[in-house]
Amino acid sequence: MSKLDSIKTGLKDLQFVKIPVVKDHRGNLAYLQWGDMPFDFKRVYYIFDIPSGAKRGGHAHLVSKDLLIAISGSFDVIVDDGQERRRIHLNNPETGLVTPNGIWRELDNFSANSICLILNSELFSEDEYIRDYEEFVRFKKIAR
Repeated sequence: MSKLDSIKTGLKDLQFVKIPVVKDHRGNLAYLQWGDMPFDFKRVYYIFDIPSGAKRGGHAHLVSKDLLIAISGSFDVIVDDGQERRRIHLNNPETGLVTPNGIWRELDNFSANSICLILNSELFSEDEYIRDYEEFVRFKKIAR
């Protein structure tokens, strides 16, 4: 598959995932289990201690997919497929958002003490990132 083939996705390919939760009067337990997610994940990371007004993301992946979960607090995910842009508010640790490859994503509007957990389908490789929005739009136009 070429780089261009890998970014033919659109906002129609976004997916919400219900995170399994065991409810208990002592506190709830949510879990992410290998094989139960929409993709196998190879990397897990989280964003925390975000200063007021800060933005994160600002890139698209050529290959990898992300599952984003607001495990504490809330934030917005701005997704863009080169033709349409949408803002999605995440504020529930029981719901995750899968962003496929070929989707520009930005995160902002973080509440105090928010934590964003991300599961990624690939090991880190700078070569699979598009970090310039204009370059991303050019890639999407060529890929259509």
